[in-house]
Amino acid sequence: QVQLVESGGGLVQPGGSLRLSCAASGSIFSINAMGWYRQAPGKQRELVASITNGGRTNYADSVKGRFTISRDNAKNTVYLQMNSLKPEDTAVYYCNAATIWGIRWGQGTQVTVSS
Repeated sequence: QVQLVESGGGLVQPGGSLRLSCAASGSIFSINAMGWYRQAPGKQRELVASITNGGRTNYADSVKGRFTISRDNAKNTVYLQMNSLKPEDTAVYYCNAATIWGIRWGQGTQVTVSS
């Protein structure tokens, strides 16, 4: 099994930055890719960014050029650097791991962009 723990959410003003972290533990070898999703009130959960074991990244059009996903394999941690934040980025952000046994989710961290 894989466990995921997110951190780094909070309240930030429009135009500000935040960095989310997702620490993985357990059966790390089983992970093929990791990603960040978000869910705003009344909306479906959507992909924000993902990164494969080989380092290939994928971004939602709405965050391209503003968000960067990266990983530190030594720390088993994936990061989401979010710059130029907008009120529409407000959501609960979830870390996700695609493993050989299926999908695993973290508990989520709230990001609120407001003045």
